Amino acid sequence: MANPLLSGIRVLDLTRLLPGPFCSFYLAQLGAEVIKLEEPQGGDYARLLAPELFTLVNRGKKSVTLDLRQPEALAVLKKMVAQADVLIESFRPGVMDKLGCGYQELKAINPRLVYAALTGYGQTGPYKDRAGHDMNYCAYAGLLDQTGAADGAPVLSNFQSADLAGGALTCALGILAAVIGARASGQGSMVDVGMLDGTLALQALSLATIRTLGESRARGSDMLSGALANYSIYTCADGKHVAMAALEPKFFFNFCKAVGRPDLAAMPLAPGPDGAALRSALEVLFKTRSRDEWELLLADRDCCISGIYTPQEALENPQVKARGLIRMEDGKPVADLPIKFSDAPGVSGTCPALGADTSSVLAQLGMDQAAVAALSASGAI
Repeated sequence: MANPLLSGIRVLDLTRLLPGPFCSFYLAQLGAEVIKLEEPQGGDYARLLAPELFTLVNRGKKSVTLDLRQPEALAVLKKMVAQADVLIESFRPGVMDKLGCGYQELKAINPRLVYAALTGYGQTGPYKDRAGHDMNYCAYAGLLDQTGAADGAPVLSNFQSADLAGGALTCALGILAAVIGARASGQGSMVDVGMLDGTLALQALSLATIRTLGESRARGSDMLSGALANYSIYTCADGKHVAMAALEPKFFFNFCKAVGRPDLAAMPLAPGPDGAALRSALEVLFKTRSRDEWELLLADRDCCISGIYTPQEALENPQVKARGLIRMEDGKPVADLPIKFSDAPGVSGTCPALGADTSSVLAQLGMDQAAVAALSASGAI
């Protein structure tokens, strides 16, 4: 069953690698028709560089090949734009203009078009033409500085927060807002998303600290990054770890009662030196049991303690299984849309082969087989 929420919305996706394709993947999962436009020779770089990742973030889309450096292909794109609701691109600012298909050109063809430009640094500013990747955006946004333990070096995460949260999901939100606006007014708009911008905007706690203290705290010493003993990570007897998030006193008191340590409840829940005694006591305590033993003991004690799982272990978590997010295809895990609607089933779909839908999509534009063959012979598709 198709998801009706974005049914009838046609998206042209010119993006590559991770942020843009992840953005359009969510739109596809919500029921939009996403047409992935790829170069005829090789297509999206991720097809070769990371084929399993490509499969995960391009399911449910169509693939059409176009070489936009050729006038014939550019003419085809403009025909497609006339029938589209959204176009997403992730080139550096000005590239689409040089190709003859920038926002102003396409807006003249289709005033309703929502044109989304997802880039590292946005369309303006001194960095707009710089190359970059997730780590660079996290570095400039202050996020990388805050990632890691106190007195240690910044640590890379295996979660691409700038690409996915600051970029892809921020862009998807902007696209949906602009589509709603276009339906009401008949006028589309340009959605300008810089991944540095989106990542910085997510720094709510760090910004709150600056507002409060006039400066940011050192790595590993903000309220939720290591300052509090009752909101921290502890090593267990088996060398694995638990996450203690007993932030509110009631949860910490529940923990103290569950482990038979009322003396811990009398220690101050305070950052810095005032909380050092509690941290030391908890470090000793957690080393008396394995991770799984702690989970078993505290599972129903309402104290916000969880085992720290590997990504593979996370797939077997009973809560994850109960929610049905992860399922297996050909023995490999795939993640579906993590949003549940009361009356709208999600869309899955398969990952398209390069150019698999070129002929059928061009036929919808009124192009006959001879015209398609001529484009193919010229290398335009």
